[in-house]
Amino acid sequence: MTIAAKPPLTIRLCGPRGFCAGVDRAIQIVVLALKSYGAPVYVRHEIVHNRYVVEGLEAKGAVFVEELDEIPVEHRAQPVVFSAHGVPKSVPEDAASRNLFYLDATCPLVSKVHKQAMRHNRLGRHVVLIGHAGHPEVIGTMGQLPEGSVSLIETIEDADAYAPADPDNLGYVTQTTLSVDDTAGVIARLQERFPNLTAPAADSICYATTNRQEVVKQAAPGCDLFIIVGAPNSSNSKRLVEVALRAGAKKSILVQRAAELDWEEIGAISTLGLSAGASAPEVIVNEIIEAFRARFDARVELAETVQETENFLVNRELRSIELTTADMAFVNG
Repeated sequence: MTIAAKPPLTIRLCGPRGFCAGVDRAIQIVVLALKSYGAPVYVRHEIVHNRYVVEGLEAKGAVFVEELDEIPVEHRAQPVVFSAHGVPKSVPEDAASRNLFYLDATCPLVSKVHKQAMRHNRLGRHVVLIGHAGHPEVIGTMGQLPEGSVSLIETIEDADAYAPADPDNLGYVTQTTLSVDDTAGVIARLQERFPNLTAPAADSICYATTNRQEVVKQAAPGCDLFIIVGAPNSSNSKRLVEVALRAGAKKSILVQRAAELDWEEIGAISTLGLSAGASAPEVIVNEIIEAFRARFDARVELAETVQETENFLVNRELRSIELTTADMAFVNG
């Protein structure tokens, strides 16, 4: 008997993909805090939206909590880390009232949006936040300002229905992980209805979100299937699935691990697109490539638009601690 040849498959691997500088920094902060202060290091909410990352940090000694009151009294000298998505002002105030030592891992680009919103408010404008209700970043941004100072707009329909008290005195900001195209449509409708709407000083959607969407657009045409590695609660990952479909992929799915792949549903394909959301580690991308290589004669082509060189410094308290390749091997391979 002869072994049947594997069917050929071209994998269009997108670049850039996976971790952005803000996510990388947040994970480094937890790892360095564990090296510097020992376990446990507490983390309020998921440090980033990825279960694999969370479990990897738990294995190193991180303890994830929903609220600060879950931290035992005997561990209050241990650090607590705030997630990359940012937190309302009430959270560090709560930490201070409990005499907790906290390390803020908020992405600097999210902090920039906070400052943009506060500037609008300081100049007397009502803030319009374009984003997804309930997302931690949206909760954090709205929590920078007094209650009633921010209105959340999710869709063009919301923009049509919006009835502000002072239509001539509005300023907008956006969540950093939105669809560039969808957001442009919402902003255009708001500007059409409110000509005096003031834009932020710089684009709120972050470079990493934009870059990952652009390369998926380039790679999607002609793909039988496009896989995005990411978590179902990751906004930027879900947007990539939508972008791939709009750009011409016949099908697009969100996958957390290779074990989730339904091979019967995947069927006979000849061209696969592959990218990863900003919270998804490279080890899972490699895991999925190997899963396809086990079943196909796979050839990987790099679809790259730009090379990212951004690097965000960790908190001052941690900069003297050495971070080694081995420290980050659980996510980087």
